Amino acid sequence: MKDLSKLSIGIASDHAGYLLKEDLKTLLKPLVYELKDFGTNSESSCDYPDFAHPLASAINAGEFDFGIAICGTANGMSMTCNKYPNVRAALCWKDEIAKLARQHNDANIIGLPARFISEAEAEHFLETFLTTDFEGGRHEARVTKISKVIK
Repeated sequence: MKDLSKLSIGIASDHAGYLLKEDLKTLLKPLVYELKDFGTNSESSCDYPDFAHPLASAINAGEFDFGIAICGTANGMSMTCNKYPNVRAALCWKDEIAKLARQHNDANIIGLPARFISEAEAEHFLETFLTTDFEGGRHEARVTKISKVIK
């Protein structure tokens, strides 16, 4: 992986994503400045919002540069995380989606569907996500509109 030594990252999963979360933690710990695990801590059945909310709250507050949210499909974690105005969680199951989520959407949380991708794919998508910069430009105005509430 590219040098990630200045990044702070939060990570969270439910029971379906627990094993992948643990694998990614092992990969990331020696590479990043800070890595905080928001849980879960086992494969015992649990509710994904209990772990998505603390992760998203920390990203929303600017406490971490990026977040990683993992559950079976990554839908539930991503939906929950996207309730926060400064969070842009992107469900990524292909490398190009991870790249474009960063380039065009300035995504700050990657949602990984543990039941549908391999550990190797997850590692590759995560590397792409963490090493791709936001392009800004024409995308800046669009990203700004994401958190705007329309009444």
